[in-house]
Amino acid sequence: MGVLEDFLKANGITEIESTLPDMTGNARGKFYPTRKFLSEEEGRLPETVLVQSVTGDWAYNHYDIVDARDRDMILVPDTNTLRIVPWADEPTAQVINDCYDTDGKPHPLASRTILRHVLSLFEKEGLRPVIAPEMEFYLIQKNNDPDYELKPAAGRSGRRETARRSYSIDAANEFNPVIDTLYAYCEAQNLDVDTLIHESGAAQMEINFLHGDPLDLADQVFVFKRTMRETAIKHDIHATFMAKPMQNEPGSAMHIHQSLIDIKTGKNIFNDNGKYSEAFYNYLGGLQKYTPNAISFFAPNVNSYRRFAPEMAAPVNMKWGIDDRTAGLRIPASSPEAFRIENRFPGSDCNPYLAIATSLACGYLGIKEKLRPTEPSGEEAAIEIEEIELARTLEEALRLLEDCPEICNIMGQQFVDAYIGVKRSEFETFNKVISSWEREHLLLNV
Repeated sequence: MGVLEDFLKANGITEIESTLPDMTGNARGKFYPTRKFLSEEEGRLPETVLVQSVTGDWAYNHYDIVDARDRDMILVPDTNTLRIVPWADEPTAQVINDCYDTDGKPHPLASRTILRHVLSLFEKEGLRPVIAPEMEFYLIQKNNDPDYELKPAAGRSGRRETARRSYSIDAANEFNPVIDTLYAYCEAQNLDVDTLIHESGAAQMEINFLHGDPLDLADQVFVFKRTMRETAIKHDIHATFMAKPMQNEPGSAMHIHQSLIDIKTGKNIFNDNGKYSEAFYNYLGGLQKYTPNAISFFAPNVNSYRRFAPEMAAPVNMKWGIDDRTAGLRIPASSPEAFRIENRFPGSDCNPYLAIATSLACGYLGIKEKLRPTEPSGEEAAIEIEEIELARTLEEALRLLEDCPEICNIMGQQFVDAYIGVKRSEFETFNKVISSWEREHLLLNV
């Protein structure tokens, strides 16, 4: 507790947010007075919080995956995740916990456990993954009635955007007070945010993170999403990471740039004397082969599949190409030392730990199985009418996951069973809702 205690005393902390990511990637945990937190030998929380759905319900197979006695799990704070909570009224710190079962083993249903396991597979091969996420999100008017459609937030001028303003400096400056607060909060929390741009949607922004360790960056995305929502509330608007929040606007993604470093040499193994290496092609082949089966980790909600639509700036195919944003797997133009693959499939609504773990797992399988990708896309691919090569619903995606033992083995069968149970519960709850489209077109016409 030395590092922890020193941090809390140095910053005059009076309260601790002891957190962990649940299945959806949202924060669960407890608030502690500092003295109580430091005196507690081990934190505890019911393990069932790991498998609660986004609606607050439980998986249909709940008691097949957790103990019927609703047992506790042990929480161990990771001191690398200690941060100030800059929006709190009192001096408050936050820390992310690793979860263990009562036998002292990493909890198989915890998101951080899954990502740590995937990283250990690479470590055994002498490799260290490096990633860089890009987060898209919308600033919207406060919406307290779900029956009303969302509307973009108005900027300093008091006017809402009605046209595409991609990369517009003036459009981004409309939200300069929000952006200033965001950067101040990120700096206070040592989040490695880089550039911010205005995306193509109305009041849609994208913020990029510097490349680094996958677990650290998953933690940063986890914290950033909370930070962005708090920033928006401070300015009397909302921020949403829904994959497709508005019917006529593009969806929001979490693109993941990834490469592999040889631990001994420190070199990028995707680079072979200035050319793409065999490992690069194997990794890319793994992403091509296994992404369709793993898509539910990149698109984890019923709304996620609305983002995958032709001509809406989202990937709908398994193509890859050099500097090709129409492909699901894009290879940015770069120097050989920076050769990397950009996975454009994950939505901003994903659990960052699971999306990063899954993307790396697909590439790992490609290397182990020595897979080869298809030929890269050409210029003609961008103007073709695209056939959607992905699941169109969450339920279909979950069936594809069930049918893929390779992904199930890496993620852990118990975890996959729990994930499918939670997501099927969400799908069935959603399926009970009768939409306005059905009332409009079917009420008197069928």
